[in-house]
Amino acid sequence: MKITDILVREASILDLAATAKEDLLAELAGALSAAEPALDRADLLTVLREREALQSTGIGEGVAIPHGKVQGLDRLVATFARSKGGVDFESIDGQPTQLFFLLVVPEQSGGQHLKALARISRFFRDASFREKLIGASDLDEIFRAIEEEDAKF
Repeated sequence: MKITDILVREASILDLAATAKEDLLAELAGALSAAEPALDRADLLTVLREREALQSTGIGEGVAIPHGKVQGLDRLVATFARSKGGVDFESIDGQPTQLFFLLVVPEQSGGQHLKALARISRFFRDASFREKLIGASDLDEIFRAIEEEDAKF
């Protein structure tokens, strides 16, 4: 599975307006549901909040991968967002989070979502990849970096 196959470009955000975790989740849910008719914004936001209540999806190194299973969705979808200033996302390393990769999967997705999470996590382990995304001047540059990383695996 390629990340570029599930990435919804129209829902990606170059510079998030949100400065707090709750607002950021709402901004991500709004962007993805606006681009994906199968997603209801309120339902998606509820799923994301419930997942974050279990444990933060902030994996450290300035990265978070909010995710959840949604009823009625027929395929995996994802979007990317960046916060230039960083947001306190209750990350495991306690540092501000700048890079967000939202993954939403069908409720009955089986292990598909675990494979996608693992692949996304692998991308973000690479410090030079993270730096490319943080330093990118536009979404085209970000998507080129994601496509290049996708081609490596």
